[in-house]
Amino acid sequence: MRIRIGVVGPSDSTERILDVSKSFEDYESLEIISFPYGHTEEAAEIVRKNRHRIDQWFFSGQAPYFFAKSQGVLKGLEVSYPPLYGSSLLGALIEMLMAKGNQVKNISLDTIKKSEVAFISKAHSLDDFNFQIFSYDDYRPPEEIIAFHEKNFKDGKCEVAFTCLKEVYMTLQERGIPCYRIIPSQLAIKLVLRYLKERGESARYRQSQIAIHGFEVIHTNASEEGQYYSYEMKRQSLDLKHMLLDFAEEVQGSFVQIGDGLFFIYTTRGEIDSHFNDKSLFKKLSEIHLRSKLKVRVGIGYGITAVDAERNLRLALHYAEEQKEAVLVSVNEEKEVKQFTEAEVNSAISFQPRNWGAEWEEKFKDAQISPTIVSKLESLAFHYNTNVVTVKEVASWLKRTERNARRILTEMERLGIAKVSGMEQPGNAGRPRKVYELKF
Repeated sequence: MRIRIGVVGPSDSTERILDVSKSFEDYESLEIISFPYGHTEEAAEIVRKNRHRIDQWFFSGQAPYFFAKSQGVLKGLEVSYPPLYGSSLLGALIEMLMAKGNQVKNISLDTIKKSEVAFISKAHSLDDFNFQIFSYDDYRPPEEIIAFHEKNFKDGKCEVAFTCLKEVYMTLQERGIPCYRIIPSQLAIKLVLRYLKERGESARYRQSQIAIHGFEVIHTNASEEGQYYSYEMKRQSLDLKHMLLDFAEEVQGSFVQIGDGLFFIYTTRGEIDSHFNDKSLFKKLSEIHLRSKLKVRVGIGYGITAVDAERNLRLALHYAEEQKEAVLVSVNEEKEVKQFTEAEVNSAISFQPRNWGAEWEEKFKDAQISPTIVSKLESLAFHYNTNVVTVKEVASWLKRTERNARRILTEMERLGIAKVSGMEQPGNAGRPRKVYELKF
């Protein structure tokens, strides 16, 4: 599956980024999805509704990036935007000179840093121009930037305004103020695309790393004396083992009992991360503590190899032994230790369903399937890097019966967002099962 890049910005900016991306040398490895908006403030809602569909986010500029960041929707996401270098300013100056000649000397300019203006002025002998500069390192409302240009124009400090924001450009034109728009260069756009591609590939590789989830029963002195003789203790241990077997199936892992009271589940980092995000990992831990009535020490070890992952898991369990409040301790391939407390468990990120729109809502209602379930299936298919699924896989992903999963896929096929792509021959005697291709 190709790396999905979501492009957020005004329609003309997103179109330019899409056009430039077609000449990007690794274009075939990317799937670029455009999210144009009318106003900068829409950027946060776009990310909020589509975060589960996108690997990397490409914002058209500083304004939408910092606004979305101020709303707290970029936490945990991979995001970038093309910086506006002096070459972008130079392009706008050339456009102005071609239209007005050498008549203009005073210019008001927003967004671009003063140091960048000074560098380009020195490099290209632009000392004849007098710049009134409004640079900033965060988000500023368009009204504030418009007021800056308008005041300079009325006070005679500028004859022309240069802006990096479409909203500002359109408003100044409507008010009769000569205005030119500064846009990122093709080189800046391609550099960001390369950066996002490499980061996306790195994230995919990271998700495929080995992860070992370890559960260690904490024996008190009383339990140690009676653990080989107490039927109650044996029942509790069996209950724990049954729950861990169920959990191993949920994370598509391999369950191994290492010793008395020590259990390992071998899976991938991507599986563990997905269970972090939908809170199911922490729900499982709570269930284990409540149902088994045993005190259990929990750790996760990540590694490039199984040996590295196991070594890090044992280190995590050692750290967990020393802590009183930690619910879970993880150690990654770089020996970084993370401790998760009950407060952090409660603030875990939940799944955000896609907004399908009124037409699709009606279709789902007619098919008697929830749009949230379909959105979750889309998110999980994206997470597992596949669009080909079986009834058994969907039942496992959604934690439903196979009968229910079959009905969901049948209705999705009827609605045109899934199709039968083949048949799966079971290993033992039995009827072949349908294989579905999801068409999101």
